[in-house]
Amino acid sequence: MISSRVMGNRSDEITIEVNDGGAARMAASAPREDVRRILLCADDYGISPGVSEAIRELLVRGRLNATSAMVVAPSLSRAEALSLSILNVGSRRGAIGLHVTLSAPFRPLSAAFRPLRHGAFLPLAELVLAALLRRLDATAIAAEVDAQFDHFAMLFGAPPDFVDGHHHVHLLPQVREAVLATAKRAAPGAYVRQCGSAQPLWRSLQDPKGLFVGVLSRTLCQRAQGLGVPTNSAFAGTYAFRPDANFAALFPRFLEGLPDGGLIMCHPGHVDAELERLDPLTDLREKEFAYLASDAFADLLAARKVVLT
Repeated sequence: MISSRVMGNRSDEITIEVNDGGAARMAASAPREDVRRILLCADDYGISPGVSEAIRELLVRGRLNATSAMVVAPSLSRAEALSLSILNVGSRRGAIGLHVTLSAPFRPLSAAFRPLRHGAFLPLAELVLAALLRRLDATAIAAEVDAQFDHFAMLFGAPPDFVDGHHHVHLLPQVREAVLATAKRAAPGAYVRQCGSAQPLWRSLQDPKGLFVGVLSRTLCQRAQGLGVPTNSAFAGTYAFRPDANFAALFPRFLEGLPDGGLIMCHPGHVDAELERLDPLTDLREKEFAYLASDAFADLLAARKVVLT
């Protein structure tokens, strides 16, 4: 059995334990059987100052207990990393993970990365197609993943608590092998996010994005099991990023069927010029932040007997 420790936003300590099946489960000290303990992770820390500020605010308020950092983002300076790390001094508020990024408009950290488009990674659609056809340069991918792990350690002074991917690229063929190998070597005990849903199949069919990453996660979990790398027990949080999306209405569905130790992904943030330059997901980040900061969110967790620890 392999265990890693993730600290939440209270004094309880979480242990992620991996059984022979390779799936991670959470156990808190003196657990209550009627309470579900989940991870609520904000992706994209460092993509812009406004997003990073919003994530830190939610961590301080106990509305998140994990965030993953995009080390290739120009805005993720040592100062931004320190502003996040310092929140865990004394009583830790959240786990800090690596958000592996391999798609445009971001640029690689490794000097020999190929292929490039105007000095940046390939657009996401081209990356996904190349990976599915096994046409990526495995050596270049491995070197870039290593570089992002190394840069994370330089910025934060420690390996990541967990690993995931921007647009779920860590699940892709060729990429997942590099991520799992480097996680095992450079971040022993860190879990790698798998995106398999706990929802029934009929519900998954209504979420094409979730269904796609769920299928990719099956192989990731098998490879993780073989390497002894932990993974989370279940996943939720995908939805169509349409302008009229109602995050407040969607969030209760994310909790349905999510077991103890399950993980929900979110993207809260404040819109600024840097975010608008780099990412099309803007106004929905404000909506997610508003809901997660609201009394309605706290009331929902209490009503569903869910805690972030």
